[in-house]
Amino acid sequence: METAERSSDRWAENGFPPRLSIVVPCLNEEAVIAEGLAALAPLRRQGAELILVDGGSSDATSALGGPWVDRVLRAPPGRARQMNEGAGEAQGDILLFLHADTRLPRNADELIAGALGGGRVWGRFDVEIHGRHAMLRVVARLMNLRSRLTGIATGDQAIFVSARVFREIGGYPDIPLMEDVALSRRLKSLGRPACLRERVTTSGRRWETRGVWRTILLMWRLRLQYLLGADPHKLAAHYEATR
Repeated sequence: METAERSSDRWAENGFPPRLSIVVPCLNEEAVIAEGLAALAPLRRQGAELILVDGGSSDATSALGGPWVDRVLRAPPGRARQMNEGAGEAQGDILLFLHADTRLPRNADELIAGALGGGRVWGRFDVEIHGRHAMLRVVARLMNLRSRLTGIATGDQAIFVSARVFREIGGYPDIPLMEDVALSRRLKSLGRPACLRERVTTSGRRWETRGVWRTILLMWRLRLQYLLGADPHKLAAHYEATR
């Protein structure tokens, strides 16, 4: 069997650019989905594949998002399941997992191809959090620094990975929370991520709706409990109870 590093470089060795598949999991995102997908239209015109995976929305998310993507899929709710469903249908050489409220830099496809063409098999962007609270800028800086030091990425940082490698490792673990940490651990066993300093921008609505300090403390506690071996299903239930 080919090693992950060798298989991920095949497109580069053959001298043609990789095709990017962007997988967007969503659930009741009608307020932001059209704007978010419209921002990806330039990448789509350049050949990127856009896949929207609806986890059972009760609003008009799929209808509003449909015209902006190549396909709309439906999956059981849960980001891990939704992203695995999208990856299973993707035709691209590289997978990019993008939250509905996160925006990519303009030349994201070139940045990703350059990062993985150098021998890495996965990576992520630095993140900037948009919002009114000044603490959100500190949160983003700490997220980027922690990720660079530990080699663990979060979903807000727009994780990208060789499609072949993603399938070889079995994709996202089917857990309801911390799926990004679990995937990072699997990928880290193959090599450290390409940590791009170019920034994606994501909405601070999650922090501001729940309370910035309350959300910071909650996420730190949940992450620590997960790293200490807590059951992700129990952590997810606690996370949902705080909404």
